[in-house]
Amino acid sequence: MKAIQFCHYGSPAELQLTEIPTPSPKENELLVRVHASSINSWDWEYLTGTIPNRMFFGLFKPNPRKQVLGADIAGTVDEVGSRVTRFKPGDEVFGDLWDSWGGFAEYTCAQESAMLIKPLGSTFAQAAAVPQAGVLALQGIRKAKPLQPDQRVLINGAGGGVGTFAIQLAKLAGAKVTGVDADHKLEVVRATGADHVIDYKQTDFTKTGERYDLIIDCHGNRSIADYKNALLPGGTYAMIGGTRIIPVLLQDYIGRITGESRKFCLVAEGPNKGLADLKSYMESGNIKPVIDATYPLEETPEAFCYFDNGLHKGKVIITIKS
Repeated sequence: MKAIQFCHYGSPAELQLTEIPTPSPKENELLVRVHASSINSWDWEYLTGTIPNRMFFGLFKPNPRKQVLGADIAGTVDEVGSRVTRFKPGDEVFGDLWDSWGGFAEYTCAQESAMLIKPLGSTFAQAAAVPQAGVLALQGIRKAKPLQPDQRVLINGAGGGVGTFAIQLAKLAGAKVTGVDADHKLEVVRATGADHVIDYKQTDFTKTGERYDLIIDCHGNRSIADYKNALLPGGTYAMIGGTRIIPVLLQDYIGRITGESRKFCLVAEGPNKGLADLKSYMESGNIKPVIDATYPLEETPEAFCYFDNGLHKGKVIITIKS
């Protein structure tokens, strides 16, 4: 089968179209003929060999069993393992393969527990856009426990994959949403439902005097003190992306000891938790994935270059034709 494989950490130039054996499903797995996958930040971090990924997937080069990227998939069940009970060949499914990877290929194996029936009325591309970005956005929104109508939500990185889902989910809860991103993404941020927008190059949202009940942060590029300035008493800061993990964890610990009313947390509740709810929201028309660009499997390196330049609005999709 055709697959996009990388044998060395580095740039998108390491991604090569190759022929590899079609996998066989284990007893609790599905063999899925992949129709679409999507690029996430984790794909980029693994490709480029960030230290955390090297610790899990190979210190000097990628694990030979995990050299095909792509965790979000949507496709058709081709074969089922002997202990699979929820699916049959021909079912249209979607889900997050998580650290099994393998989505940028004509076929991949998926744990039965990782897949759901594709949302009614959605395309394979739309379904593939949801699992990681949508789930992270939903988990972030739910950190407010629960978000109340007219509460104020700020989304930093509102024009990306996670951000565009977070806007829609916050509006679904009745919140007042402010979206922060670069100027060229603000039109999409508004169209997705944000009540207010901020160009981060022109305005630092932590220094405007405005305060929020919930901050969903897809970048994590400011200090804890700055975020405190932008949070209302009792507010929540939920970090989805960025490198300032240690300061957030430390602030969470300190806050628990001191009784600080403002909560700081990481969004890391695991794959597919909440995916069934997102499926329902899609079927009812309450959320719709924002897709910026679609590339065929053969152009995956170009898709990664576009993803990396920061210009994409919403999701970048890879389509696979068997």
